[in-house]
Amino acid sequence: MNNRDSAQHSPATQDLGGTVIGLDIGGTKTRGVRFEDGVAVRDESSGSSNVQNVSRAQAVANLAELFGKIGGGDIDEVYAGAGGIDTDEDAQALADLIAPHAPGARITVVHDSRLLLAAGGASTGVAVIAGTGSAAWGRNAAGEEARAGGWGYLLGDEGSGYWLGREAVRHSLRRMNQGLEPDTLSRSLLAACSIDEPGKLIALFHSPETGRRFWAQQARLVVEAADAGDETSARLVDQAGKDLADLAEQAVRQLGLEGPVILGSGLGMNVRRLQEAFKASLAEAGIVDVRILAQDPVFGVPRLVAEQRA
Repeated sequence: MNNRDSAQHSPATQDLGGTVIGLDIGGTKTRGVRFEDGVAVRDESSGSSNVQNVSRAQAVANLAELFGKIGGGDIDEVYAGAGGIDTDEDAQALADLIAPHAPGARITVVHDSRLLLAAGGASTGVAVIAGTGSAAWGRNAAGEEARAGGWGYLLGDEGSGYWLGREAVRHSLRRMNQGLEPDTLSRSLLAACSIDEPGKLIALFHSPETGRRFWAQQARLVVEAADAGDETSARLVDQAGKDLADLAEQAVRQLGLEGPVILGSGLGMNVRRLQEAFKASLAEAGIVDVRILAQDPVFGVPRLVAEQRA
């Protein structure tokens, strides 16, 4: 059993009978947890199986790899959260890819922000994803739902890993145009990209050899530079927190809620400076019930399945 197969699940799992597969399908990886009678017994990962990020053939291969790790057999339910699930057609397309691995199982596909809210122990409130991409989703006691952002990297994804990586490139190019030498952030970016001058970033950024995932991974350079005292990087991380707070506020206002707002995913759970900017911006808007997710979103699946069965 994987080292992550610990008691990292909500109390709702104790009442969950049968075999449930929880999937969290992100822009860079697919994480799967096998729950047997409410207990997480396998926890594995493979590459992304989101067809908005990889080819259909690659998504099929990555799902096959994942189910090979977590096991097949008699599966009662598969509950999957993924980015870009905006229509019933989106959900059905992903369910069709999953179905061969869980014949006879009930398959539910939702936007991945639903997993996050449930993992935060809430049935109502707003969940904010801050990972490769960004989005906010919420639900109130009347069952009304609202979303903000989640338009994808070409139209938005402000505050995401991709946004931070792209802004690092833009910053480096602006300095070049101004005749300035590369600064701390620019030098880190050039080294990570194995190139020797900022002008080469243009071709690299548009190259088929890089993509959304590659540039999202460069967000770590911005975070590291900010932690080391680089002012430009600190401003970018602060702006990311503010942009994510704006998404949260939009959803909160639409639903007439006071909270909670739960921030999660890779950046949201791990970058303290971004968390602080996020909380401060929401506090200015009068939203103070703000929480940082303490467990990975996939562990929200038992709660969602229990609610679905009720």
